[in-house]
Amino acid sequence: MGNQIKIIIVDDNRNICQMLQSYIQGQEDFNIIGVAYNGLEAVDLLQTEEPDLIILDLVMPHLDGLGVLERINARTMKRPKIIMLSAFGQESLTHQAMKLGVDYFILKPFDLELLGKRIRSLTQDIPIVDSAPVSPSLSLSLSSPGVTTVRSENNLATEVTKVMHQIGIPAHVKGYQYIREAILMVVADVSLLGAITKELYPGIARKYDTLASRVERGIRHAIELAWERGQKDTLQRIFGYSMNIERQKPTNSEFIAVLADKFRMMSHVS
Repeated sequence: MGNQIKIIIVDDNRNICQMLQSYIQGQEDFNIIGVAYNGLEAVDLLQTEEPDLIILDLVMPHLDGLGVLERINARTMKRPKIIMLSAFGQESLTHQAMKLGVDYFILKPFDLELLGKRIRSLTQDIPIVDSAPVSPSLSLSLSSPGVTTVRSENNLATEVTKVMHQIGIPAHVKGYQYIREAILMVVADVSLLGAITKELYPGIARKYDTLASRVERGIRHAIELAWERGQKDTLQRIFGYSMNIERQKPTNSEFIAVLADKFRMMSHVS
């Protein structure tokens, strides 16, 4: 098929590569043209292949994702779209990757269906609508790479409130407001995920006239309440793809990132 999206996967975790391969091979409009298990293999692949999109891990042996990005930027050939896989604790690297022109970040753990939508939207410039867990009536628009501009903040705030209610975070705890604010801020500017402690917590603290450390503790407390008393089926749907929700609570950063990503994935250019 001539209109297939040509994809290269680059990740030193073979389980992730296998999971991505089996998902991508099941999509009629996707075609894997190469898999590399480190940055040097990726650079070799790019000598012979011309992908439309690269799923690129940030931290790898031999040559990391930043090194691969630098090599791609140095070439004169058509630049593929880049989706970067990153985990938390990699904040300074994430900032550097943004400067090198990553088109989107997917934060581990991630949802394969959402990844598929992201691939299609980036390569074909088509509107994307995510039907669950929130209604697709929300209107957001993509501006510069990795940054989403909110068209209707009131509508977004209502949708975020609805999802937090579904998860089971009690509205009276302070962390409820802090999480809601964090999600709204990250949807508006995804680069804040690279500066959770330096910019996000202090920004929320200023708004609520408190300390960044209290914001962090409040969010932690709200997440713990959700895991103890919340709606297990909703938690499973939102966080359960690559996380055992019975045993593993997400960090504050993961919780905010996963929810913010779901709202960003509802983006459709109007």
